[in-house]
Amino acid sequence: MDMQVLMTNGTVEFLEKIKQDHPEARILIMQNGENGLAYYEGNNDDLFAEERTYETVDYVGEMQEEGYVVMNNIPVTDEGRPIFEDRFLNRQGKIEEMPGFQAIRVLRPVHGNTYIILTQWEDEKSFQNWKNSQSFAKAHKGNADQKQDRPSYSAGPSYVTAYSMVSTES
Repeated sequence: MDMQVLMTNGTVEFLEKIKQDHPEARILIMQNGENGLAYYEGNNDDLFAEERTYETVDYVGEMQEEGYVVMNNIPVTDEGRPIFEDRFLNRQGKIEEMPGFQAIRVLRPVHGNTYIILTQWEDEKSFQNWKNSQSFAKAHKGNADQKQDRPSYSAGPSYVTAYSMVSTES
């Protein structure tokens, strides 16, 4: 069964108020500079006034209240969706073995074309260690050759956003 993920943006203070208003929902809050992001996994559609909704293609690990989150935002063509999803469903799983790894989510957008590959780490150093590892090089082999011509499933340039978890006292 696919898990649903909802996300919305706002100031951390605003998002913490939403979290307090919904104690039954496990809303995680993360921050990137001044920008806050609320993250929720589950079936409650009434949490956010405006959210982006995703279905999970693949997921490993439990999202933690603390850590460092990296989101690779990848626009994918309609025809490219099966190829793109298959690539992640058949990945070698080496990322899970990295020290500091907490969770991965491959998120399919319900609206729009931008998938999110979300990884959560104990800290930024753990993520950097992954990026500099043999496993990362192996997992992203082929991407290096495609820097000039994007993969066939690409609907535009991808971009990365990184966040630190905001631990809140309930």
